[in-house]
Amino acid sequence: MDTLHATIECEQPQPDLYKFVGRINIYSKTEDPNARPLGSENLLLRGATLKNTERIFGVAIYTGMETKMALNYQSKSQKRSAVEKSMNAFLIVYLCILISKALINTVLKYVWQSEASRDEPWYNQKTDSERQRNLFIRGLTDFLAFMVLFNYIIPVSMYVTVEMQKFLGSYFLTWDEEMFDESTGEGPLVNTSDLNEELGQVEYIFTDKTGTLTENNMEFIECCIEGHVYIPHVICNGQILPDCMGIDMIDSSPGSGGKEREELFFRALCLCHTVQVKDEDHADGERKSSQSGKSSVYISSSPDEVALVEGIQRLGYTFLRLKDSCMEICNRENDIERFELLQVLTFDSVRRRMSVIVKSVSGDIFLFCKGADSSIFPRCREGKVDQIRARVERNAVEGLRTLCVAYKRFSLEDYEAAEKLLKSAQLALQDREKKLAEAYEQVEQNLILLGATAVEDRLQEKAADTIESLQKAGIKVWVLTGDKMETAAATCYACKLFRRNTQLLELTTKKIEEQSLHDVLFELSKTVLRHSESLTRDNFSGFSTDFQDYGLIIDGATLSLIMKPREDGSSTNYREVFLEICRNCNAVLCCRMAPLQKAQIVKLIKASRERPITLAIGDGANDVSMILEAHVGIGVIGKEGRQAARNSDYAIPKFKHLKKMLLVHGHFYYVRIAELVQYFFYKNVCFIFPQFLYQFFCGFSQQPLYDTAYLTLYNISFTSLPILLYSLIEQHVSMEMLKRDPTLYRDIAKNALLHWRLFIYWTFLGLFDAVVFFFGAYFMFDNATVTSNGQMLGNWTFGTLVFTVLVFTVTLKLALDTQYWTWINHFVIWGSLVFYIVFSLLWGGIVWPFLNYQRMYYVFMQMLASGPAWLGIILLITVSLLPDVLKKVICRQLWPTATERIQNASSLSQDHNSEFTPLASMQSPNYQSNEFNSAAASRSNYYSKKVMLTHWQNNDYFRLPSLFGYSNTRYSSSTGSYLSRSGLETSV
Repeated sequence: MDTLHATIECEQPQPDLYKFVGRINIYSKTEDPNARPLGSENLLLRGATLKNTERIFGVAIYTGMETKMALNYQSKSQKRSAVEKSMNAFLIVYLCILISKALINTVLKYVWQSEASRDEPWYNQKTDSERQRNLFIRGLTDFLAFMVLFNYIIPVSMYVTVEMQKFLGSYFLTWDEEMFDESTGEGPLVNTSDLNEELGQVEYIFTDKTGTLTENNMEFIECCIEGHVYIPHVICNGQILPDCMGIDMIDSSPGSGGKEREELFFRALCLCHTVQVKDEDHADGERKSSQSGKSSVYISSSPDEVALVEGIQRLGYTFLRLKDSCMEICNRENDIERFELLQVLTFDSVRRRMSVIVKSVSGDIFLFCKGADSSIFPRCREGKVDQIRARVERNAVEGLRTLCVAYKRFSLEDYEAAEKLLKSAQLALQDREKKLAEAYEQVEQNLILLGATAVEDRLQEKAADTIESLQKAGIKVWVLTGDKMETAAATCYACKLFRRNTQLLELTTKKIEEQSLHDVLFELSKTVLRHSESLTRDNFSGFSTDFQDYGLIIDGATLSLIMKPREDGSSTNYREVFLEICRNCNAVLCCRMAPLQKAQIVKLIKASRERPITLAIGDGANDVSMILEAHVGIGVIGKEGRQAARNSDYAIPKFKHLKKMLLVHGHFYYVRIAELVQYFFYKNVCFIFPQFLYQFFCGFSQQPLYDTAYLTLYNISFTSLPILLYSLIEQHVSMEMLKRDPTLYRDIAKNALLHWRLFIYWTFLGLFDAVVFFFGAYFMFDNATVTSNGQMLGNWTFGTLVFTVLVFTVTLKLALDTQYWTWINHFVIWGSLVFYIVFSLLWGGIVWPFLNYQRMYYVFMQMLASGPAWLGIILLITVSLLPDVLKKVICRQLWPTATERIQNASSLSQDHNSEFTPLASMQSPNYQSNEFNSAAASRSNYYSKKVMLTHWQNNDYFRLPSLFGYSNTRYSSSTGSYLSRSGLETSV
């Protein structure tokens, strides 16, 4: 955080402005007032005041920590996908082939011309200037001429087609109606189309918890004051009536001393916040009614604060307004209490707390502090710490978000000393952040603990199903959150990141206090490695009954120790041991994480030896750092502003949409562009290798085999549109099958379709086809029977024959690879072939004589007028396509991939479509997930699954819920017996 600082240029800097529009300028750590900013961005800040603002060099510098959290990371770096890196590697190979071909032809040319009769034949005598030219210059000229002749092997047009495919393909994501959220009126956003295919290669997902896995819709549940629990609901016959106001005292009523602490607690929550109050006529959102009878709405950058203020309002204390540094609240007796706001000690992710210093009408000065238990308890010298700690831990286990509240009473002398300390820190021109932190630390000492609050943040819809599907797809999911461990762990159980049989491994500060970091790390390493050597996972679900499922929990303090270099300088690296543990864990929970630590975790995994593709998803400004660090950054359009969505590569309304984005759209994006890249290199090899072979028959004279029009239009017109449309609409597997069977995602992992083995196969297939084109046409011309009618003569006819076979072969090869046929495919594939024929007739002057070209005049018509030419074209196309057809048939039958098995099953189901009829679909009332054992999950409805009855080939099938999904059970009508078998483990 100390490497950057920012300035905000305000359009209307007024003291108590609810919102102001400005521009952020990010600078490096420099004192130069004339330094140029590293970057800048327009923004709208809400819920902030300019009380902590100074005018320096005519620019308003805002010292609020909320803004700094979004600025504590460097500007977005250029991201490149794995496909683009593979393309560049393949391009280097083809560049080497181009140079080699030009070099070989140059050398062979001079070997050929070493005999005088070949160097100066009688029909091509050299001039005196040509004989006197320097040998090196002649060799260089010939080398460059061959480079120009063979340069078509470099698929320059491929980059144009790839960019068009990415740009046009990104619209399919924004047009997806299933990913549109009606409650917010938002759909997915694509901020960059360069990473579309990277969505199909993700191996690690790093997700925030609050607002991403949860709804970020906070509800005040209870508060604990001096060990007494208060619930802001009326309970009648066991039913909670949330619309009623009242207090349910679970424990005994506090005494006279406790009554004062109770009132101080309520006042602390009414005063220690950044909430703004707006009349309903001037603010959007849900309308709230205060006890004063005036309709108003609370607005804050943090939903927690709004939930706390609203919860305390139902307990009798209402925050009314902040005006001219005066805060007004209404107590239970409907009396208005006024407090002067003296200082605000702002919240940040390092301190994990905020404080306010207020002065009452009677002259008493209080400091009210609110924050995480780990930040408040060590600073308290008085209060019922043990009772409140026990209640906080109980609420955290239930998945509730907890905050502790403490206070401190100042004498006039103490406050003057504290004010002087804070002012000197705020006015410091150097190391202002560091001095403010030190000042806050000194002021927030010797506190008296008042109590704690509990707020519930419900899990988002289908969050558990999304994480389960991603894990089946072979993707490891990590949760990075700033919440305490118990709260985050309860949420992880509710969303099925951790399961009932998951063995949790703790790497926390509490564990390190018992043992040294070295001992804990190596003990955990032994534990996970003991099971990883002999056990394997099930192919479908990713789990087996014998496999020990591990989950790791680590906190921010321990991570700092792991990332810190060792003082003794020994070679033992804690990072490698930590990474080895993480690799063998099915899920990882990182709690108490600062924003920069989230980015640190992502960078650590990115730099590991496997170089996995990472994805980070979050909804707030504190997630921006990890979103920028990951290969793919996704922002959730949530309630914490647009910082994450604007800094991300993609934005989605809800976490559940991540499933379709990766498993369907990402799968299609990668398969389509991988096929596009391989096909482009293949068709260019087919195109230019006959040109190379032709030089052996023309004395290496740089004579082109094809006409210039064919050379120009091959990649532009004749073969470009079919592959572009193929890369946009091809579906080798249906969308529904990809959503039902997430394991298909594993087939394309690790850049599987652009491996060197497949690249070499496509290259050799192109070489084979080129040899068939050239020598097939050559032997036809060498046969006197074919050329006896005088219609098959000349090198242009020979080149046209080779080019015709070439265009038909590469186009039909694409047709063979197409699985999803539409009228668009038919139009562009067959239309491209018709266009080639029509263009050849026009270019040769057959249809329009004024377009005739001298050396191609009537060449195409003469070739087609020969019967053997027709037979040769058909025969050569068949021979060229035969090896690829045989390879597809044999491999599909003997070594089918999971995708090919699904394709076979899909074709079979289409043949028996009339027999596959759903008979019933009902809800199972007795089904209860084994994973929903926590109290947090009990607050939500149980998920129900369907039972489907089907009839298939004289057998009745029904699908029942199992531990991980659905299993197929067959009932034979003839034998009356039941047979079980493995099935796709996803709800239907």
